[in-house]
Amino acid sequence: MKKIITLVSAIAILGACAEKNSTNTITTSALSSEEKKDSTHIKQFFNTALTEGKSYEWLRDLTQNIGGRLSGSPEAAKAVVWGEQLMKNVGLDSVWLQPVMVPHWVRGEKEQAYYTINNQQKQVPICALGFSIATPENGITGEVVEVKSLDEAKKMGDQLSGKIVFFNGAFDETLINTFQAYGGCVGQRFSGARVCGELGAKAVIVRSMTNGINDYPHTGTMSYGDLPEDKQIPAAAISSRAAENLSNDLKANPNLQFYFKQSCKTLPDAPSHNVIGEIKGTENPEKIIVVGGHLDSWDLGEGAHDDGTGVVQSLEVAYLLKKNNIKPKNTIRVVFFMNEENGTRGAKEYAKQAKLNNEIHVAGLESDAGGHTPRGFSIDANKNNTELVKSWKKLLAPYGLHDLIKGGSGADISPLKNNEVTLVGYRPDSQRYFDYHHTVTDTFDKVNKRELELGSASMASLVYLMDKYLYTDDKVKP
Repeated sequence: MKKIITLVSAIAILGACAEKNSTNTITTSALSSEEKKDSTHIKQFFNTALTEGKSYEWLRDLTQNIGGRLSGSPEAAKAVVWGEQLMKNVGLDSVWLQPVMVPHWVRGEKEQAYYTINNQQKQVPICALGFSIATPENGITGEVVEVKSLDEAKKMGDQLSGKIVFFNGAFDETLINTFQAYGGCVGQRFSGARVCGELGAKAVIVRSMTNGINDYPHTGTMSYGDLPEDKQIPAAAISSRAAENLSNDLKANPNLQFYFKQSCKTLPDAPSHNVIGEIKGTENPEKIIVVGGHLDSWDLGEGAHDDGTGVVQSLEVAYLLKKNNIKPKNTIRVVFFMNEENGTRGAKEYAKQAKLNNEIHVAGLESDAGGHTPRGFSIDANKNNTELVKSWKKLLAPYGLHDLIKGGSGADISPLKNNEVTLVGYRPDSQRYFDYHHTVTDTFDKVNKRELELGSASMASLVYLMDKYLYTDDKVKP
């Protein structure tokens, strides 16, 4: 029996060793000599990120010493100074600030909400949506009408007049990619007040954009569009658990009265900046590969996953290139964009200035999907470059980057889109992202150091490959 146990143990050890080495064997066996060089560089990026990475401590500094960074706020201004100095510390060839005027919305005092049922007052976790107007000073009280979508609200028409409209459209839990679920119901948050204000509603409350059931309301931007001021109504989000409870209580008492109060307001636009730094290309310095995330965040948490992780990962791409003595052919430009959350003014200004200066962008990579485990990239490019990026799977898959799919890139680099530029979005695992998105729980402690560093190395690997191989206008396309 003892011999059998020993034999089984030996087989298990051999199996583990084989599994440990199988990745490298698969990676190199079918590669050309040039691809083997690429594989070596990619491995170096991951080794450096995991043993000498800086992103986690940069993120700690940003989130713990500055915190939430809503556009126009003093914290956002501090983050600009922080970002400029950090880029200089990394040793980029040049660093500068690009002025941009940004919206300045403020939340005001902490929001309140409750309703009474069976002689019991139920407190409701609530937060104002970005750009919403305030309630009257003493708050708003009204009967509640529950709907599941904008279309349902439109069909109800005049029945919404004088009511508080409760949008209770939940994530589709059958969708594996939670960003698809988010896209399926975020319209009610963005446009609910515009649609219902036109129909004479008193206010809107919206189920938080999350696939979890918890007590944290998720803020986010909304818009009145061209709705006249006299029809604009307050808009707020309630937590997903509160939405479940309210829906059940409405079935028992359709006439219950809901109360909420918020004191938010929009101030005049404020001056701010995109923070930009670059490593100059050795062969084609006029051609630019931009990599970035957004420096601003919502005010409720610390802006860790959204988008502190994207900011520090983008800068760590440049750090990893320099640390491994990679001298890119094209200019690698790192951009910390301002005002992605409620206006994308930074992205629009960056694209505007790029056009005015006749800059040639050959590629862009954006990280704005959190700092969780790397899964791959989504590609927005012409057919040739889409297929080219997909062909790098054999180099990237050993690091968990299996998903190289056609799709969107990101809000901040999308204004650069044309038929020649290759835009890519970094895609980590999405399962936990909407636990924290736009809430008080989006804090530094929710970010895993190793996952963050793996993401930086993944992005550096892709930038390295794009710099070396992308088809540009002076190359013969297949």
